[in-house]
Amino acid sequence: MALPPFFAPGRPGPPPPQPPPPAPFGCPPPPLPSPAFPPPLPQRPGPFPGASAPFLQPPLALQPRASGETSRGSSGGGAFYPVPPPPLPPPPPQCRPFLGTDAGERPRPPPPGPGPPWSPRWPEAPPPSDVLGDAALQRLRDRQWLEAVFGTPRRAGCPVPTRAPAGPSLGEVRARLCGALRLVRRLRDLGQALRDAEADGAAWAQLHAQAQPLRAELAERLQLLTQAAYVGEARRRLERVRRRRLRLRERAREREAEREAEAARAAEREQEIDRWRVKCVQEVEEKKREQELKAAADGVLSEVRKKQADTKRMVDILRALEKLRKLRKEAAARKGVCPPASADETFEHHLQRLRKLIKKRSELYEAEERALRVMLEGEQEEERKREVEKKQRKEKEKILLQKREIESKLFGDPDEFPLAHLLQPFRQYYLQAEHSLPALIQIRHDWDQYLVPSDHPKGNSVPQGWVLPPLPSNDIWATAIKLH
Repeated sequence: MALPPFFAPGRPGPPPPQPPPPAPFGCPPPPLPSPAFPPPLPQRPGPFPGASAPFLQPPLALQPRASGETSRGSSGGGAFYPVPPPPLPPPPPQCRPFLGTDAGERPRPPPPGPGPPWSPRWPEAPPPSDVLGDAALQRLRDRQWLEAVFGTPRRAGCPVPTRAPAGPSLGEVRARLCGALRLVRRLRDLGQALRDAEADGAAWAQLHAQAQPLRAELAERLQLLTQAAYVGEARRRLERVRRRRLRLRERAREREAEREAEAARAAEREQEIDRWRVKCVQEVEEKKREQELKAAADGVLSEVRKKQADTKRMVDILRALEKLRKLRKEAAARKGVCPPASADETFEHHLQRLRKLIKKRSELYEAEERALRVMLEGEQEEERKREVEKKQRKEKEKILLQKREIESKLFGDPDEFPLAHLLQPFRQYYLQAEHSLPALIQIRHDWDQYLVPSDHPKGNSVPQGWVLPPLPSNDIWATAIKLH
């Protein structure tokens, strides 16, 4: 019967001391026995050859098996050793003061080997304490802990990475050029003075002595200005500055154009608002004027009707007065009293005069009433015309909206297809009859060529509007139409 991997076959006794196995995966060798590192407990070999495997052992120590269980493992006998606990991790760094220079230079830890990808990132194993000493060992552990936490710092003795030398600044180049130009001017003046002082040897020598340091200084200044790398770097920087200035100017122009466009849009909005306000004020004033005229006409008409009622009442009064005189005259005749004929003539004369006056007034009132009625009817007619025009305008806008919707279905949305679009020539071709009478006549003539009698079997009427496409037959086709 095979034993599980945690159990080894029985051994007659403890194994003899053997040299430590090589470190797997390039790990540092285990420390030698010392007061800081006590000798490890004996461990059972793991499933990997050549190395102990404490991470594969069970967490609890196993008890020795009974004699019956031991006899089942193999023919040989022997004692079974308990499994030792796994080794402890290195202790955290302690704040110990450095001993100074007597501890010597800090030793460098051995370079880490390439461990397996599944191995944890532990700091490198420190060397034994008997080689370095307690203080140096503690410093090394602190250094390893800091490197593991905060990254790998620059080690002592390593050269500082040198930065690439910065190129020449434009101010420096400008100063060098100005200085060289100033020296060239002075040398030109001295050269002219030397040519003038060729006859005087002492003066010539003095001027020549003055020109020598200037020539040396000019050569020193021109030493960098004649280098291709120096001049190229200066030109590159100058080109970058020029491009940056161009970008800034372009952005400034764009901002200015945007501000002007915004101001134009604001002015247009203000003008539109002013037009709308003027239109609203005019509409309100017209409505107010119409109401005032209507109220005045109603007032005048009511007065005219009142006057007409007064004239009718006066006519009734005259008729009643005439009837009353007739009755009184008959009563007086029965009594034997007869009035003179002049009294009858006077009474008839007054009645005729009053009747003429009432008739003239009634004709005048009727004329005024007719005029007022015509005025009111005209206003009502104008109001009805405005209502009809408003209704027709709404109907026209509705028809135009439907027409635009139909055209957008046939030719696309005009907002999405500007004038410069590829479909604009086709749109102009199909809509040319709306803008040109000769085109309309030509199109109708072309259509008239296909006229046939009404009883023709294949004849049908020309459609009055656009032939719209049918509705989508399924949801997939409807989705494609919505997408495009």
